[in-house]
Amino acid sequence: MSEPQFNRYTTGQILAGSLSGRIAATLADAIHRDGEAVLAVSGGSTPRLLFQTLSKEQIDWSKVTVVLVDERFVPPSHERANHRLVATQLLQNEAAFAKFIPLYCDGLTPQEAAVDAALKIDALAKPPDVTVLGLGIDGHTASWFPQSPELEAVTDPDQKATVLSASAPGQPEMRLTLTQPIIRNSEFAVLHIEGGEKNTVLENALKTGPVEDLPVRAILRQTKNPLQVYWTP
Repeated sequence: MSEPQFNRYTTGQILAGSLSGRIAATLADAIHRDGEAVLAVSGGSTPRLLFQTLSKEQIDWSKVTVVLVDERFVPPSHERANHRLVATQLLQNEAAFAKFIPLYCDGLTPQEAAVDAALKIDALAKPPDVTVLGLGIDGHTASWFPQSPELEAVTDPDQKATVLSASAPGQPEMRLTLTQPIIRNSEFAVLHIEGGEKNTVLENALKTGPVEDLPVRAILRQTKNPLQVYWTP
């Protein structure tokens, strides 16, 4: 098990520039090595500036497939859809040439959509080269939530399914989420956080304790290479 490595920046803009460059370099290396690259990204307000910066990186985006780490089970046009955020903030400029695999699928149940998305992601025949995770103040990452009935399944290191449906207690929508093994095997896994409150949550998560209390613990020391934490106040 490897300890996370911390990368601290004074502003979100400086962080976005640094992390964007490192993501682009990792994707370019994967394209050179494998002929293609896979990028998994999260939603929320934190990655907006990162997405805008990354969209302008000069790499061969036509050989990059973008997938979502997780998604609310809502249509792409919904204001809370991660699909919408990625489409409007990342899949622009140079990155408009990237391929995109959504998790939501109209006409299917969440469980059926999870199977459908997993088939498409599994067909890539490689884990994401880069996975960008976020962190909630309740300690969740991806759609791994405290008190979720599906938490044990989505964080199981031996889970065979790439995507599962999951609920977030107190929230109206079901979710779709990547499971622990596919995130764990990313070449470059990042936890992107901003603000003192989330830094405190992370410090607590690094202490010994149950995954059920702070689900981000399921990935902190479990990644193929040391998890990279990018933080700004």
